[in-house]
Amino acid sequence: MSEAHRVVAILPSDDLDASERFYARLGFAVVSDHGHYRILADGRGWHLHLNRMPGWPRNVEDNPFGLYLYVEDVDAIADRVRELIIAPGTPHARPWGTYEFAVSDPSGTLVRVGRVLE
Repeated sequence: MSEAHRVVAILPSDDLDASERFYARLGFAVVSDHGHYRILADGRGWHLHLNRMPGWPRNVEDNPFGLYLYVEDVDAIADRVRELIIAPGTPHARPWGTYEFAVSDPSGTLVRVGRVLE
């Protein structure tokens, strides 16, 4: 992986501490803290920036943002957040060729965790 060529999501968060705790359960750690802006990574390629946005979103269910985190061991990640998984019985194979599950972060961002089925 080239560090010069990548994409990083920047997500708004009303509560950076709650968001940081949520993403830590998925495997992220803070690598840089600027008070209102935190940079998280998992050391294997995932990068995420959290930007403090007071009052965002007005209604959690109205948050239009989403992330897809690709990982080899989907079940291990699912075990860390089992009580937060949106659809009971997941992770499981999806018709579009992935094995995945979904959770919502504290600001309502949809986070899918999965891998491509071979």
